[in-house]
Parts: sequence; C-alpha cells; structure tokens
Amino acid sequence: MGPLVPDIISNNLNFIVALVIGIFFGMILEQAGFSTSRKLVGLFYGYDFTVLRVFFTAGIVAMIGVMGLEHFGLLDISLVYINPTFLWSAIIGGIIMGLGFVVGGFCPGTSVCAAAIGKIDAMIFIGGAFLGVLIFAEGYPLFESLYKAADWGSPVFYDTLSLPKNLFAFIMVVFALSGFFVASIVENRVNGIKKPPIRFTPYYVGIASIGILLAISAFIFPDRKTTLLEMTEDREFLEAYPVEIMEIDQFAMCVMRMDECNKFQIFDFRSAKDFADFSFPRSYLFTFDNLFEKEPTQLLTIKTRTNVFIADDELTARKMAIIAHELGFKRIKVLQGGFSGFREMVLNYQPIESPKNIDEVNRNRFRLKAQQAIPVLAAQFKSAAGPVKKTQKRVIGGC
Repeated sequence: MGPLVPDIISNNLNFIVALVIGIFFGMILEQAGFSTSRKLVGLFYGYDFTVLRVFFTAGIVAMIGVMGLEHFGLLDISLVYINPTFLWSAIIGGIIMGLGFVVGGFCPGTSVCAAAIGKIDAMIFIGGAFLGVLIFAEGYPLFESLYKAADWGSPVFYDTLSLPKNLFAFIMVVFALSGFFVASIVENRVNGIKKPPIRFTPYYVGIASIGILLAISAFIFPDRKTTLLEMTEDREFLEAYPVEIMEIDQFAMCVMRMDECNKFQIFDFRSAKDFADFSFPRSYLFTFDNLFEKEPTQLLTIKTRTNVFIADDELTARKMAIIAHELGFKRIKVLQGGFSGFREMVLNYQPIESPKNIDEVNRNRFRLKAQQAIPVLAAQFKSAAGPVKKTQKRVIGGC
C-alpha cells in the first residue's frame, strides 16, 4: 500500500486492504475480457490490442503516480524495491514467458482470473506454471550460474539514459500514445475495418485529453532533490534566505546542560569519518538523502524539539536548513560558523590574555569551562549519538 503503510494503514490491515483490491482487480480483468484466451493472443495475431492498451496505460499512470507521491513526500522511494536485472535470465525468461503467453493464451494473473470462473484451459495453464516452478526450484543448482549471469544491479531507465526523470516520463507517455495510434491502424487493417483509427468522438477526445494531461503532468512533478539542489547553488540566494542562527556560546551552553536544555536536537551533516572522530552528545549523523526519506525525517517533526543543523561550515548547514524548510520542516536553526567555527572558538579557544571588561572575563571563564567539559560529555554520551536509525526496510518481492 505504498505511502499509507504504516502511518495510515497498519501492517495487519494492509493485508486485508490488499485482498479487497485484489478481488476488485480480478473483477475488472474479467469484465475487460482478460479471462478469454482469444483476447490475450489477439495481441500476437494483430486483431486485438486491448492487452497492450491496458497494461501500457497502467504503467504510465503508475509512473506518474509514483512521481507525484514522491514529489509531495508521501512515498519514500528508498523503500521501494526494484527487482535486480540479470540480463541473460531476463532474456531467456522473457522468451519462455512470451511463448507460454501466445501458446496458452494467458499470463499468470489472467490465468488465475479465468480459472476462478471455471475455465478449464486456464486451470491446465496454472498446473503447467506450477510444474515449471517445481522444475526450476529443483534444478536451481544447475541453472544458478546462468540465472545470475550479467548482473546489472537495479538500474533505472532515466539514469541509464542520463535523462531527467520528468523528461523520461514525458517521452514514455508520448511513446504510449503513439503506440496506441499505431495499434489502432494495425487492428483495423487485420479486422478489415474501413473507419479511420482516430475519430473526433467524445471517446477519442476524452482519451487524448487524458493522455495529454498525463504527459504534461510529468513536468508538474519535478524531482525534488534536483530542483532544491539547483535552487541552493546560488550563493546570494543562500545568504539572503531567512534562517535562524544559534550562537556558538548558546549552543555550547545547551550541550553542557543537556538534561536541562533538552528541547533541541542536533543533526550533523559532516562526513561519517569526522562524526566518528568527534560528535556532540545525542546528535544524529544526517545526510542530504535523509531529508527526503520518510522514516529519518520523523525526527524533524517532533514539535517539542528545536532542530540544530551543523556542518563543517555554516554555509553548508544553511543549505541543508533551507532545503529542510522548503520541504516543510520547522523549528530549524543553524550553528553559527559551523563546526569549524565551534572548534576554533570553543574546543581550541585561546583565552584573552588581558581582559578589558567584564564581558571578556566572562567569555574566558565560560569558554575555558566548555573547552574542558564538552569533549568529556562527547565521550560519555558517544553511544547515544550516531547515524540516524532506519528500521523500515525494502520489502523484497514483486513481479
């Protein structure tokens, strides 16, 4: 159930909802005629392209839907499982699947749908599928080297082609609409229909309008990471953007009085190595990608806490704070001068030799005390600091 689990729908309720959706999906398949083998093999003989239209439409609608959910922060794409690509097993499996499709007249999903309404040929098809699964499972030691040959990992098309995600989505929608047009021409010729494949009837105008809307919507949901990164590349924009600053002495005071000053939490955007060398008590190692992930950002939404961003320098922390603010997070402050400034002004503080006023005397006293206390606290509470914990995992599976 994607973005609805576990925030809106519990894991247990998810199975019930999935069952209900599966029932309705089967009903729609049956009503669309997918329980008839003639409808399915019509794709290969050229007299009926319903399968192409339905599955291609489902693909582009799902693609735009995922882009929209990710754009609005409702879907954590890092938790979406992408099947790994093993080139040779994909090619050989595709050939076997295609032959089975055209010979048997069903695919795994439609065969179950047809069997549910009593189609005997579909039941035989399912039996053959189970036999094929059994043969593969028992003979896996023999097939393993071929099965895992040419491992490409989990590539995505737009990265492989070095295209922006929204441009690739637009091209796919246009390709689908063009494919539907060509399919209509082939259908009419094979079936001896003299009518033009595209007619200006309410049906065709409606379909074209929906297709154009889908194509345009690919640019309505740009990749948020890319957009925000480009926006924060402008130094003048970074410096002009209103961001709350936490002064170094105030920050040091809160670090030393964690039990009393527990209304703020630290998000450290330095490297993992620097974080391991020195980290503030009860701080989280955060990355740019974490800002776009559903589970880590739950820490940023705690209403009783102020979120303090630190990085090697103030400008980098400011950049992360602006991105977080644009994503809708609140109560964010940036450490003045970044960690390098804190290190110079506190951890490596050189006291004023001849203080001229009470402020300089107090500054000497406080920073020397902080210089001694904070490294001790950092070592004492080091187990409480660390990379942000992610308990949600990708669910492996899918077709």
